[in-house]
Amino acid sequence: MFVAAAAFALAGCVTQTGQAPNALTEAEKKEGWVLLFDGSNLPSDKWVGVKTGLASFPSKGWTVEDGCLTVHPEKAIVDGKAVPLPENLRALGGGGDIVTKVKYSDFEFAFDFRLTKAGNSGVKYFYDEKLDKGTCEEYQILDNAHPDSVKGKDGNRKAASLYDLVPANADSILRPLGEWNSGRVVSRGRKVEHWLNGVKVLEYERGSAAFREAVNASKYAKWGVGPDGKARPWGENAQGRILLQDHADSTVSFRNLKVRIPAPCGGCTK
Repeated sequence: MFVAAAAFALAGCVTQTGQAPNALTEAEKKEGWVLLFDGSNLPSDKWVGVKTGLASFPSKGWTVEDGCLTVHPEKAIVDGKAVPLPENLRALGGGGDIVTKVKYSDFEFAFDFRLTKAGNSGVKYFYDEKLDKGTCEEYQILDNAHPDSVKGKDGNRKAASLYDLVPANADSILRPLGEWNSGRVVSRGRKVEHWLNGVKVLEYERGSAAFREAVNASKYAKWGVGPDGKARPWGENAQGRILLQDHADSTVSFRNLKVRIPAPCGGCTK
């Protein structure tokens, strides 16, 4: 069962219609898009591991095959519960989350993701390991067979939602297992949008009364911590890194990772 799931995750990563994956069109280049994964190599020039202290890319857990970047688990979801994988498969996982070397404030991040059954991952943004206990806003990536899909409130832990805060109500937009989905996060000033397969599924304003109310009703209610260690409103970092999550119990593949920022790089630092 576990071997079959792994094979399913990697099959068809190069399936494409129209534009080749992991490449920029001339129009995209003119618009300022930058590739964060070339489809052939581990993106160690653009991403680093959280477990490595942001010093280097993980030595295990992430692989490149057939044009996609895949995160491998140490556990699997069986009958709604996470159970350890056999030792030979468990050894392939454990890489942990990866984050961009660059920090962003205003940005647009586009990505494709491909789920396996009960797959769970996420694109987090405004990540700063020194703030808010290393937590931040998250574009949820999830198959509804994962037990987390029924937690939270009003579906705010389902695919494309602002995790545990704002539901996307995107079940009808999410493509079936085995197909690629296209996600997008757009941040401009305090306003953020989540897109799924070309449809804007939610928008919110960081720091607004509605946002803070949602935070106070979420798991993050008491997780806001400033650089001085004192309590502060959660999820309002001025800038941060983009993160791809290793949920430890799921196989998820990515491709077409690209970002653009307002000229002349008004919202990024290294």
